[in-house]
Amino acid sequence: LRKKHFSASQSISYENTTPLLIVRGEGVYLIDEKGRKYLDTRNNVNHVGHENRGVAKAVSQQVHTLNSNTRYLHPNIALLARKLLKKFPKPLEVVFFVNSGSEANDLALRIAQAHTKSARVISVERGYHGHTQSVLDISPYKFLGKGGSGKPAHVDVVPCPDTFSGPHRGEDAAEKYASYVAKACEKKRVGAFIVESGMSVAGVILPPMGYLKACYKHVRDAGGVCIADEVQTGFGRFGRYFWGYEQQDVVPDIVTMGKPFGNGMPLAAVVTTREISKSFSNGMEYFNTFGGNPVCAAAGLAVLEEIEQNNLQRKAGETGDYLKKCLSELAKSFELIGDIRGSGLFCGVEFVRDRKLRVPATAEVSIICSRLLNEHQILTTVDGKKDQVLVIKPPMVFGKGEVDIFINALSSVLSTLGEIDPSKVSHTPT
Repeated sequence: LRKKHFSASQSISYENTTPLLIVRGEGVYLIDEKGRKYLDTRNNVNHVGHENRGVAKAVSQQVHTLNSNTRYLHPNIALLARKLLKKFPKPLEVVFFVNSGSEANDLALRIAQAHTKSARVISVERGYHGHTQSVLDISPYKFLGKGGSGKPAHVDVVPCPDTFSGPHRGEDAAEKYASYVAKACEKKRVGAFIVESGMSVAGVILPPMGYLKACYKHVRDAGGVCIADEVQTGFGRFGRYFWGYEQQDVVPDIVTMGKPFGNGMPLAAVVTTREISKSFSNGMEYFNTFGGNPVCAAAGLAVLEEIEQNNLQRKAGETGDYLKKCLSELAKSFELIGDIRGSGLFCGVEFVRDRKLRVPATAEVSIICSRLLNEHQILTTVDGKKDQVLVIKPPMVFGKGEVDIFINALSSVLSTLGEIDPSKVSHTPT
């Protein structure tokens, strides 16, 4: 039925083997039509757990009372704004509520252009910022990938700050990668520099320390603004930091966030300074019919409450540290594991055929992913430049017990992997 009514461009996870029919969720598990439970290591949108009771109750109560557009006053949206903005340092004090991360990044570009009077954007190689046309235009992952139409004229692309397989790997990597941003700033006036605080589809790339601080200085000196895309990394996922950009000791001019804010409900936001927001208030009304509507705002309030009451940020840090420790032990036995990186419950495992040459183990990762599903009922995701990275970004209720299940399964698969003929392996879409 799906094939009959959907476009072929709308992909399905595990389409090369057996796609899943998922009908329920429960904490860190997804459940199919036969009642089989799958450990979910990949769905970060359900930030505080699948079918979280607190969120479900808040949404149910509000949807039974009222859902209307945001031209009317309603306590939920105002309370949500106050609670959200407490998580930011000054001068980040103005919020726009929208429906998705794509929409948030789209609006962030509009705000940046209104403030700087420039449409020029510096984006980072392998970066992805959403599916509207304006954000596709600043997403090298898309416009330089299959089906892409190449770099738009108003966009400058700088190298991805990859310190494992990229060209700069030493102590001066931050300075060298930031130098590309400095060079891009020498051209016509910069409107904005945008980068994900943790680059997910790039393969869990966290910039070397000092990178953002240097980049932000170059951009601001050139008259531009700095946008932190927190769609994948925000709301405590990094463990020690509520927002990913905090790890680099910087304060952006604009911050965007996506659907994890509503635990999967269509809720996202843009946060910026009073000064920049005034530039956007130029006489043209901005109105978003359902961005921050009472039902989704109730979900957002419940998500923030769940994070605080259940110490999920701290738990993400502790679980993430344990996960990396277990992966490091596993790497002693399996040379296929080339690098383990990330922060909290945003973790990447890069597989290589040769640790010295760092040749991507693309075929092996595809098989690992399929076997984790078929033999152990574990859902994973594959990303990276050559689809060589297992990305682990589960719901925040993922704990050490789930880490043990994942590690034991991964060890079992790696122990029986054997020799792989890449020409006979099909890509596993996740």
